Amino acid sequence: MSVTPKQYGVFSLPVIVGALGFFVDVYDLLLFSIIRKPSLESLHLSPEEVLTQGEIIISVQMIGLTLGGVIWGIMGDKKGRLSVLFGSIILYSLANIANGMVQTVPQYILLRFIAGIGLAGELGASITLVSEMLPKEKRGIAASVIAVVGVFGAIAAFFVYQTFQDWRLCFYIGGVMGLLLLLLRANVMESSMYDQVKHSGVVRGSFIMLFNKKERALRYLKGVLIGLPVWYAIGVLVTFSDKFGKEFGIEGVEPGKAIMYQYVGIALGDLSAGLFSNYLKSRKKALFTFFGILSLFIILFFLQGSGWGTVQSMYLICSCLGFGAGFSVLYITMSAEQFGTNLRASTAISIPNVVRGVLPLIILLHRGLRSLTGDYITGGWMTGGIIMLLAVVAAYYTKESFGKDMNFVEEG
Repeated sequence: MSVTPKQYGVFSLPVIVGALGFFVDVYDLLLFSIIRKPSLESLHLSPEEVLTQGEIIISVQMIGLTLGGVIWGIMGDKKGRLSVLFGSIILYSLANIANGMVQTVPQYILLRFIAGIGLAGELGASITLVSEMLPKEKRGIAASVIAVVGVFGAIAAFFVYQTFQDWRLCFYIGGVMGLLLLLLRANVMESSMYDQVKHSGVVRGSFIMLFNKKERALRYLKGVLIGLPVWYAIGVLVTFSDKFGKEFGIEGVEPGKAIMYQYVGIALGDLSAGLFSNYLKSRKKALFTFFGILSLFIILFFLQGSGWGTVQSMYLICSCLGFGAGFSVLYITMSAEQFGTNLRASTAISIPNVVRGVLPLIILLHRGLRSLTGDYITGGWMTGGIIMLLAVVAAYYTKESFGKDMNFVEEG
């Protein structure tokens, strides 16, 4: 039996379960970045191999996220939003438990790929479900609640590692948390909006439909481009903050701590972006505001190389980068609002994961530009400039979706 959207509030069970699910998702997703160095060092890799193999593993994980985004998105429209919430968490929980047992780099790579596929379904399915179940004036705030609780998963991952100093145990804890969450998931119902479409005979979950019309394909592409700066900040600047620190002349930067500080900022940014969007009654105005904030702190990040940077300034700027990247909640909510019910899970789940999956290309872009210029720092800021430009142009040509009625379908 389905329940009408007006019976659900911002702190209702679907929102709480979605928030806890995203908490576990982010814990597992960012855990590798936090324990990258000690885990690879324990497998007897050299410092150079820790860097190169770390780039490969995080890239493979992101490829898994991209593939998983497509798989879970199609399933979410064909079989229901709840099928994704159950299936994805089982897959990545078991993969993370197995990840704690790896003995070689190839095993590590394979299991991060499988975990990446599983991790892909969590956030988009939760946002899709609550967007369809809550009144339109509350869905942005509910998405912020999910995002804010979720990003604390990265902070939890940092403190779990700091407490136990055992990267294998960290993977076991993440897997067990995911399996325990299944008990709560059993009490969540499907959205009535999806049930109506499910029995209407409308084509659902056709990934080809996203690209068989130019306007719809461009809508999808713009959704991807808008999110790229988030993973440029997370996957390049903060994940490799120790390397940037050395290039700036700053010794002693810990990537795990930088990620933890960034996610404190993201938690505040997600909440602020959601509330600000609600205050302005506009997703786009809030989005451009946060583009400006993120750009400012990207510039300050690279200005540390002029001689004033310290370990403390690096952590502070990483936190501020996180705040600017808080627009992630906006572009994910927009991904759900921009498309009809029969393709909503396909887009809301796949777009954030395609954005994550583009990270290997961003890393390759950085690698190419640093090779071209002969300078790690120059390659970094040039990469950021290209990414921000693409995002701003895509956002400019995207239609406003605040308060949009979501009870519609995409025509074939």
